[in-house]
Amino acid sequence: MNYRVPQPVPQVILDDIRGAQKMLSGVSRVTAMEGSRHLSALTGSPVHLKCENLQRTGSFKLRGAYVRIAGLRPEQRAAGVVAASAGNHAQGVALASSLLGVRSTVFMPVGAPLPKVAATQEYGADVRLHGQVVDETFLAAQEYADRTGAVFIHPFDHHDIIAGQGTVGLEILEQCPEVRTILVGIGGGGLAAGVAVAVKALRPDVRVIGVQAAGAAAYPPSLKVGHPISIDEPMTMADGIKVGRPGDVPFKIIGELVDDVRTVSEDALSSALLLCLERAKLVVEPAGCSTVAALLSEPELYGGGPVVAVLSGGNVDPLLLQRILRHGMAAAGRYLSLRLRVADRPGALAGLLAVLSVVDANVLDVSHVRTDPRLGLTEVEVELHLETKGPEHCAEVARSLHGAGYKVMS
Repeated sequence: MNYRVPQPVPQVILDDIRGAQKMLSGVSRVTAMEGSRHLSALTGSPVHLKCENLQRTGSFKLRGAYVRIAGLRPEQRAAGVVAASAGNHAQGVALASSLLGVRSTVFMPVGAPLPKVAATQEYGADVRLHGQVVDETFLAAQEYADRTGAVFIHPFDHHDIIAGQGTVGLEILEQCPEVRTILVGIGGGGLAAGVAVAVKALRPDVRVIGVQAAGAAAYPPSLKVGHPISIDEPMTMADGIKVGRPGDVPFKIIGELVDDVRTVSEDALSSALLLCLERAKLVVEPAGCSTVAALLSEPELYGGGPVVAVLSGGNVDPLLLQRILRHGMAAAGRYLSLRLRVADRPGALAGLLAVLSVVDANVLDVSHVRTDPRLGLTEVEVELHLETKGPEHCAEVARSLHGAGYKVMS
């Protein structure tokens, strides 16, 4: 996304975040910190999950939105606020506005998931669907602000937004004072910047590491050249951190205070989501579990002391969740799809299934095609979807099929 650069604002300091924490008392939840035995064993250090997916509205975004809107002058509140978002920021602005008695208008892409649209409306916002991508939606919201005088609430590039998000860092230090490393997902950078300000002011010895999806990683090249640069067409399933350009305000903070920025693959994101669901019993969106993906990808980097991974949100569309879970199972060797051809005679399919039964592969779905012109007169094509037990079991299935004389096509 290419956002309009805001007017310069003062640097965020610890007192700003402490003030935001007082303002948020009774508004945002002090979210739970859950231990993870699996990740602890993997890294060799205690790992704790900061569960912002259990925050009101399902993400950390309420914190910054409330602080920003609460800080408006009376005449600004009277003009109302406007925001653009595909989901989490939209809901944060909608609820914060309702709590403060401020009229809110939220622009969302035409293809935004229906549950997110409905939730934003239920929190009290006037939702307007505009544009196919968030960039178009963002421009529409800015034009609305210019036309009506409504205050535009930026998702990350503002002093008050960063101060509000930084309260996550204060809570981490209170809940896990022995922490040595904190992992935070980065999109535009508001959360990571706020956490870094809070943590480095109080505990400069604690490492703060940002995590981006590899397909939307604007921060590493920007940090390399020393100023925010845009990347063309960021691509990732993690829409919460799918931002093409760092925010000017958080970029300066992250450049000064964040120790490192790592990137994670789509396979790692889907595997992390599956792990959170199965092991931690937590529903986390892809952006929210980017920190867990980092632990899975490079566990050797996080030894030497307790680690806190921020789960930044849990708002995931059920249809997307279904696809991601299947992708995650495939990445973990728990799901196998294959095609093969068998003789077109009675009992041929039963024979194939018998081979799979011997190796204990659970058949989820079977497609039996007899009319494809690419098939020989005596052939049928079978497509199988199998539940497997890991990479070694997948290899065992392939060996058994080969040994039985079957030629696997994919």
